[in-house]
Amino acid sequence: MSVRPAPDLQLPPDLQPRSLLRRAATVVAFLAFVGLVLLLAPGLGEVRDRIADANAGWLVVAVLFEFLSCVSYVLMFRPIFCSRMPWRASWEIGWSELAMGSLVPASGAGGLALGAWILHEGGMPADHIARRSVAFFLIKSSVNFVAVALIGTLMAVGIVGPDKSLLLTALPAALAVLSIAAVLWLPRVGPGAGQPADAKRLRRAAAAVRRTLIDGIAEAVQIVRWRSWLVLIGAVGYWAWDNAVLWAAFHAFGSSPPVSVILMGYLVGQLGGALPLPGGLIGIDLGLFGMLVAFGTPLATTAAAVLIYRVILFWLPLLVGAGEFASLRRGLNNPERPDLCWIPPAA
Repeated sequence: MSVRPAPDLQLPPDLQPRSLLRRAATVVAFLAFVGLVLLLAPGLGEVRDRIADANAGWLVVAVLFEFLSCVSYVLMFRPIFCSRMPWRASWEIGWSELAMGSLVPASGAGGLALGAWILHEGGMPADHIARRSVAFFLIKSSVNFVAVALIGTLMAVGIVGPDKSLLLTALPAALAVLSIAAVLWLPRVGPGAGQPADAKRLRRAAAAVRRTLIDGIAEAVQIVRWRSWLVLIGAVGYWAWDNAVLWAAFHAFGSSPPVSVILMGYLVGQLGGALPLPGGLIGIDLGLFGMLVAFGTPLATTAAAVLIYRVILFWLPLLVGAGEFASLRRGLNNPERPDLCWIPPAA
Protein backbone atom coordinates (compact mmCIF):
# COMPACT_ATOMS: atom_id res chain seq x y z
CA MET A 1 0.00 0.00 0.00
CA SER A 2 1.34 3.45 -0.90
CA VAL A 3 0.69 6.79 0.68
CA ARG A 4 1.32 10.29 -0.44
CA PRO A 5 4.08 12.15 1.34
CA ALA A 6 3.13 14.97 3.64
CA PRO A 7 3.12 18.48 2.12
CA ASP A 8 6.44 20.34 2.30
CA LEU A 9 8.28 17.24 3.51
CA GLN A 10 11.91 18.17 4.09
CA LEU A 11 14.94 15.93 4.42
CA PRO A 12 16.72 15.85 7.80
CA PRO A 13 19.61 18.34 8.15
CA ASP A 14 22.28 15.64 7.68
CA LEU A 15 20.64 14.59 4.40
CA GLN A 16 20.14 18.06 2.98
CA PRO A 17 22.08 18.75 -0.25
CA ARG A 18 24.22 21.43 1.41
CA SER A 19 25.34 19.03 4.14
CA LEU A 20 26.03 16.28 1.61
CA LEU A 21 28.00 18.67 -0.59
CA ARG A 22 30.22 19.53 2.38
CA ARG A 23 30.85 15.85 2.94
CA ALA A 24 31.57 15.34 -0.74
CA ALA A 25 33.97 18.29 -0.83
CA THR A 26 35.93 16.86 2.09
CA VAL A 27 36.21 13.42 0.50
CA VAL A 28 37.12 14.82 -2.92
CA ALA A 29 39.80 17.01 -1.34
CA PHE A 30 41.27 13.95 0.35
CA LEU A 31 41.19 12.01 -2.91
CA ALA A 32 42.90 14.91 -4.68
CA PHE A 33 45.64 14.84 -2.05
CA VAL A 34 46.10 11.10 -2.58
CA GLY A 35 46.25 11.70 -6.32
CA LEU A 36 48.97 14.30 -5.90
CA VAL A 37 50.98 11.95 -3.71
CA LEU A 38 50.65 9.24 -6.33
CA LEU A 39 51.62 11.66 -9.08
CA LEU A 40 54.60 13.31 -7.39
CA ALA A 41 55.96 11.03 -4.68
CA PRO A 42 59.28 9.33 -5.44
CA GLY A 43 59.32 5.55 -5.50
CA LEU A 44 55.89 5.25 -7.10
CA GLY A 45 57.04 5.55 -10.68
CA GLU A 46 56.24 1.92 -11.49
CA VAL A 47 52.68 2.33 -10.20
CA ARG A 48 52.26 5.48 -12.32
CA ASP A 49 53.56 3.61 -15.37
CA ARG A 50 51.09 0.79 -14.78
CA ILE A 51 48.17 3.21 -14.56
CA ALA A 52 49.29 5.07 -17.70
CA ASP A 53 49.38 1.79 -19.64
CA ALA A 54 45.99 0.52 -18.41
CA ASN A 55 43.85 -1.25 -21.00
CA ALA A 56 40.84 0.99 -21.62
CA GLY A 57 38.64 -1.92 -22.65
CA TRP A 58 39.10 -3.71 -19.34
CA LEU A 59 38.41 -0.47 -17.47
CA VAL A 60 35.09 -0.16 -19.27
CA VAL A 61 34.31 -3.76 -18.32
CA ALA A 62 35.15 -2.95 -14.69
CA VAL A 63 32.75 0.01 -14.72
CA LEU A 64 30.02 -2.20 -16.21
CA PHE A 65 30.58 -4.80 -13.48
CA GLU A 66 30.22 -2.15 -10.76
CA PHE A 67 27.00 -0.93 -12.36
CA LEU A 68 25.65 -4.49 -12.23
CA SER A 69 26.68 -4.74 -8.58
CA CYS A 70 24.70 -1.60 -7.78
CA VAL A 71 21.68 -2.86 -9.73
CA SER A 72 21.85 -6.04 -7.63
CA TYR A 73 21.63 -3.86 -4.51
CA VAL A 74 18.42 -2.32 -5.85
CA LEU A 75 16.97 -5.75 -6.67
CA MET A 76 17.59 -6.85 -3.09
CA PHE A 77 16.25 -3.66 -1.51
CA ARG A 78 12.66 -3.86 -2.74
CA PRO A 79 11.58 -7.34 -1.57
CA ILE A 80 13.22 -6.93 1.84
CA PHE A 81 11.77 -3.54 2.71
CA CYS A 82 8.52 -3.36 0.75
CA SER A 83 7.50 -5.63 -2.11
CA ARG A 84 4.68 -3.22 -3.03
CA MET A 85 7.05 -0.32 -3.60
CA PRO A 86 7.12 0.92 -7.22
CA TRP A 87 10.35 -0.05 -8.97
CA ARG A 88 11.05 3.59 -9.73
CA ALA A 89 11.10 4.43 -6.02
CA SER A 90 13.20 1.36 -5.22
CA TRP A 91 15.68 2.35 -7.93
CA GLU A 92 15.96 5.92 -6.63
CA ILE A 93 16.23 4.96 -2.97
CA GLY A 94 18.71 2.16 -3.65
CA TRP A 95 21.03 4.30 -5.74
CA SER A 96 20.73 7.18 -3.28
CA GLU A 97 21.80 4.84 -0.47
CA LEU A 98 24.76 3.67 -2.52
CA ALA A 99 25.77 7.28 -3.12
CA MET A 100 25.49 7.96 0.60
CA GLY A 101 27.74 4.96 1.18
CA SER A 102 30.51 6.80 -0.67
CA LEU A 103 30.24 9.74 1.72
CA VAL A 104 29.52 8.23 5.13
CA PRO A 105 31.36 5.61 7.21
CA ALA A 106 30.05 2.28 8.60
CA SER A 107 30.86 0.09 5.60
CA GLY A 108 27.72 1.00 3.67
CA ALA A 109 25.36 0.73 6.63
CA GLY A 110 25.21 4.52 6.90
CA GLY A 111 23.50 4.75 3.53
CA LEU A 112 20.53 2.79 4.86
CA ALA A 113 19.61 5.79 7.01
CA LEU A 114 18.28 7.63 3.97
CA GLY A 115 15.93 4.83 2.95
CA ALA A 116 14.89 4.36 6.56
CA TRP A 117 13.86 8.01 6.85
CA ILE A 118 11.88 7.92 3.61
CA LEU A 119 10.05 4.73 4.55
CA HIS A 120 9.31 6.06 8.03
CA GLU A 121 7.86 9.28 6.62
CA GLY A 122 5.67 7.10 4.42
CA GLY A 123 4.18 5.47 7.49
CA MET A 124 6.26 2.31 7.88
CA PRO A 125 6.72 1.52 11.60
CA ALA A 126 10.14 2.37 12.98
CA ASP A 127 10.66 -1.05 14.56
CA HIS A 128 9.89 -2.75 11.24
CA ILE A 129 12.40 -0.52 9.46
CA ALA A 130 15.05 -1.21 12.09
CA ARG A 131 14.59 -4.99 11.88
CA ARG A 132 14.65 -5.00 8.10
CA SER A 133 17.71 -2.72 7.99
CA VAL A 134 19.62 -5.14 10.20
CA ALA A 135 18.38 -8.07 8.11
CA PHE A 136 19.33 -6.34 4.85
CA PHE A 137 22.85 -5.58 6.07
CA LEU A 138 23.36 -9.11 7.41
CA ILE A 139 22.12 -10.85 4.26
CA LYS A 140 24.22 -8.58 2.06
CA SER A 141 27.33 -9.21 4.15
CA SER A 142 26.79 -12.92 4.75
CA VAL A 143 27.49 -13.87 1.13
CA ASN A 144 31.10 -12.78 1.55
CA PHE A 145 31.56 -14.77 4.75
CA VAL A 146 30.02 -17.91 3.27
CA ALA A 147 32.24 -17.57 0.20
CA VAL A 148 35.40 -17.20 2.28
CA ALA A 149 34.43 -20.18 4.44
CA LEU A 150 34.02 -22.34 1.34
CA ILE A 151 36.94 -21.05 -0.72
CA GLY A 152 39.33 -20.89 2.22
CA THR A 153 38.53 -24.49 3.11
CA LEU A 154 38.99 -25.66 -0.49
CA MET A 155 42.33 -23.87 -0.68
CA ALA A 156 43.45 -25.25 2.68
CA VAL A 157 42.87 -28.86 1.61
CA GLY A 158 44.43 -28.31 -1.82
CA ILE A 159 41.34 -28.67 -4.00
CA VAL A 160 41.65 -25.06 -5.20
CA GLY A 161 44.93 -23.20 -5.73
CA PRO A 162 47.24 -21.55 -5.19
CA ASP A 163 48.91 -23.49 -2.40
CA LYS A 164 49.27 -21.04 0.49
CA SER A 165 49.83 -21.08 4.23
CA LEU A 166 46.97 -22.19 6.44
CA LEU A 167 47.13 -18.73 8.01
CA LEU A 168 45.90 -17.33 4.69
CA THR A 169 43.37 -20.05 3.94
CA ALA A 170 42.17 -22.14 6.87
CA LEU A 171 42.30 -19.29 9.39
CA PRO A 172 40.07 -16.88 7.40
CA ALA A 173 37.72 -19.78 6.64
CA ALA A 174 37.50 -20.70 10.32
CA LEU A 175 36.94 -17.08 11.35
CA ALA A 176 34.20 -16.75 8.74
CA VAL A 177 32.46 -19.89 10.04
CA LEU A 178 32.75 -18.67 13.64
CA SER A 179 31.33 -15.27 12.66
CA ILE A 180 28.34 -16.88 10.95
CA ALA A 181 27.78 -19.19 13.89
CA ALA A 182 28.02 -16.31 16.37
CA VAL A 183 25.43 -14.27 14.48
CA LEU A 184 23.03 -17.21 14.28
CA TRP A 185 23.56 -17.93 17.99
CA LEU A 186 22.85 -14.39 19.18
CA PRO A 187 19.03 -14.70 19.09
CA ARG A 188 19.35 -17.36 21.81
CA VAL A 189 20.50 -14.60 24.15
CA GLY A 190 17.11 -13.00 23.81
CA PRO A 191 16.11 -9.34 23.51
CA GLY A 192 16.57 -8.74 27.23
CA ALA A 193 14.25 -7.18 29.74
CA GLY A 194 12.63 -3.85 29.03
CA GLN A 195 14.07 -0.78 30.69
CA PRO A 196 11.98 1.34 33.09
CA ALA A 197 11.01 4.82 32.00
CA ASP A 198 13.40 6.38 34.52
CA ALA A 199 16.42 4.36 33.31
CA LYS A 200 19.41 6.32 32.04
CA ARG A 201 19.39 7.21 28.38
CA LEU A 202 22.50 5.12 27.65
CA ARG A 203 20.92 2.01 29.20
CA ARG A 204 17.72 2.50 27.23
CA ALA A 205 19.68 2.99 24.04
CA ALA A 206 21.80 -0.12 24.66
CA ALA A 207 18.65 -2.17 25.35
CA ALA A 208 17.03 -0.87 22.16
CA VAL A 209 20.12 -1.72 20.08
CA ARG A 210 20.23 -5.22 21.56
CA ARG A 211 16.55 -5.81 20.86
CA THR A 212 16.85 -4.51 17.29
CA LEU A 213 19.91 -6.64 16.60
CA ILE A 214 18.30 -9.81 17.94
CA ASP A 215 15.05 -9.17 16.08
CA GLY A 216 16.96 -8.24 12.92
CA ILE A 217 18.90 -11.51 12.93
CA ALA A 218 15.68 -13.47 13.31
CA GLU A 219 14.18 -11.41 10.49
CA ALA A 220 17.17 -12.16 8.26
CA VAL A 221 16.75 -15.91 8.81
CA GLN A 222 13.05 -15.62 8.01
CA ILE A 223 13.74 -13.67 4.81
CA VAL A 224 16.28 -16.27 3.65
CA ARG A 225 13.63 -18.94 4.22
CA TRP A 226 11.33 -17.09 1.83
CA ARG A 227 13.68 -18.23 -0.93
CA SER A 228 12.97 -15.05 -2.85
CA TRP A 229 14.90 -15.15 -6.10
CA LEU A 230 15.24 -11.36 -6.06
CA VAL A 231 16.87 -11.44 -2.63
CA LEU A 232 19.17 -14.28 -3.71
CA ILE A 233 20.16 -12.69 -7.02
CA GLY A 234 20.59 -9.31 -5.36
CA ALA A 235 22.75 -10.51 -2.47
CA VAL A 236 24.96 -12.81 -4.55
CA GLY A 237 25.08 -10.36 -7.46
CA TYR A 238 26.10 -7.42 -5.28
CA TRP A 239 29.04 -9.46 -3.97
CA ALA A 240 30.00 -11.29 -7.18
CA TRP A 241 29.95 -8.29 -9.53
CA ASP A 242 31.94 -6.21 -7.04
CA ASN A 243 34.58 -8.94 -6.93
CA ALA A 244 34.50 -8.94 -10.72
CA VAL A 245 35.43 -5.24 -10.71
CA LEU A 246 38.67 -6.05 -8.90
CA TRP A 247 39.28 -8.99 -11.23
CA ALA A 248 38.83 -6.75 -14.30
CA ALA A 249 41.08 -4.08 -12.76
CA PHE A 250 43.93 -6.60 -12.57
CA HIS A 251 43.34 -7.59 -16.18
CA ALA A 252 43.54 -3.94 -17.18
CA PHE A 253 47.20 -4.11 -16.16
CA GLY A 254 47.92 -7.43 -17.83
CA SER A 255 47.69 -9.51 -14.65
CA SER A 256 45.37 -12.42 -13.96
CA PRO A 257 45.67 -13.73 -10.38
CA PRO A 258 43.53 -16.78 -9.55
CA VAL A 259 39.91 -16.00 -8.80
CA SER A 260 40.36 -17.62 -5.39
CA VAL A 261 42.99 -15.00 -4.52
CA ILE A 262 40.68 -12.17 -5.57
CA LEU A 263 37.85 -13.56 -3.45
CA MET A 264 40.00 -14.09 -0.35
CA GLY A 265 41.56 -10.64 -0.62
CA TYR A 266 38.15 -9.06 -1.01
CA LEU A 267 36.96 -10.16 2.44
CA VAL A 268 39.77 -8.49 4.37
CA GLY A 269 39.37 -5.34 2.31
CA GLN A 270 35.68 -5.13 3.08
CA LEU A 271 36.37 -5.63 6.78
CA GLY A 272 38.60 -2.57 6.57
CA GLY A 273 35.52 -0.67 5.41
CA ALA A 274 34.12 -0.98 8.92
CA LEU A 275 36.55 1.71 10.07
CA PRO A 276 34.84 5.08 10.67
CA LEU A 277 36.08 6.62 7.40
CA PRO A 278 33.91 7.99 4.54
CA GLY A 279 33.36 5.34 1.90
CA GLY A 280 35.80 3.02 3.66
CA LEU A 281 38.73 5.10 2.40
CA ILE A 282 42.16 3.79 3.44
CA GLY A 283 40.65 0.89 5.43
CA ILE A 284 39.44 -1.05 2.39
CA ASP A 285 42.48 -0.05 0.33
CA LEU A 286 45.07 -1.22 2.85
CA GLY A 287 43.12 -4.39 3.62
CA LEU A 288 42.83 -5.32 -0.05
CA PHE A 289 46.42 -4.43 -0.88
CA GLY A 290 47.91 -6.27 2.10
CA MET A 291 45.91 -9.46 1.61
CA LEU A 292 46.50 -9.62 -2.14
CA VAL A 293 50.24 -9.05 -1.79
CA ALA A 294 50.34 -11.73 0.92
CA PHE A 295 48.88 -14.09 -1.68
CA GLY A 296 51.72 -13.25 -4.06
CA THR A 297 50.36 -10.61 -6.44
CA PRO A 298 52.99 -8.10 -7.73
CA LEU A 299 53.33 -4.95 -5.63
CA ALA A 300 53.03 -2.29 -8.33
CA THR A 301 50.27 -4.08 -10.25
CA THR A 302 48.30 -4.69 -7.06
CA ALA A 303 48.60 -1.04 -6.01
CA ALA A 304 47.39 0.11 -9.44
CA ALA A 305 44.53 -2.44 -9.56
CA VAL A 306 43.31 -1.62 -6.05
CA LEU A 307 43.46 2.11 -6.81
CA ILE A 308 41.41 1.72 -10.00
CA TYR A 309 38.96 -0.57 -8.23
CA ARG A 310 38.46 1.97 -5.45
CA VAL A 311 38.06 4.89 -7.87
CA ILE A 312 35.29 3.02 -9.69
CA LEU A 313 33.72 1.83 -6.43
CA PHE A 314 33.63 5.40 -5.12
CA TRP A 315 32.67 7.45 -8.15
CA LEU A 316 30.13 5.35 -10.05
CA PRO A 317 27.61 5.01 -7.16
CA LEU A 318 28.19 8.65 -6.20
CA LEU A 319 27.63 10.09 -9.68
CA VAL A 320 24.65 7.91 -10.64
CA GLY A 321 23.21 8.05 -7.13
CA ALA A 322 23.43 11.86 -7.03
CA GLY A 323 21.06 12.10 -9.99
CA GLU A 324 18.66 9.58 -8.47
CA PHE A 325 18.80 11.39 -5.12
CA ALA A 326 17.84 14.65 -6.85
CA SER A 327 14.89 12.90 -8.53
CA LEU A 328 13.85 11.32 -5.26
CA ARG A 329 14.02 14.65 -3.44
CA ARG A 330 11.83 16.31 -6.08
CA GLY A 331 9.29 13.50 -5.80
CA LEU A 332 8.91 13.65 -2.03
CA ASN A 333 6.23 16.34 -2.19
CA ASN A 334 4.75 15.31 -5.51
CA PRO A 335 1.26 13.77 -5.00
CA GLU A 336 1.57 12.07 -8.38
CA ARG A 337 4.48 9.97 -7.16
CA PRO A 338 3.44 6.94 -5.01
CA ASP A 339 7.01 6.53 -3.80
CA LEU A 340 6.52 5.60 -0.21
CA CYS A 341 5.33 2.35 1.23
CA TRP A 342 4.05 1.36 4.62
CA ILE A 343 3.07 -1.85 6.40
CA PRO A 344 -0.52 -1.78 7.72
CA PRO A 345 -0.74 -2.27 11.52
CA ALA A 346 -2.58 -5.56 11.06
CA ALA A 347 0.16 -7.01 8.82
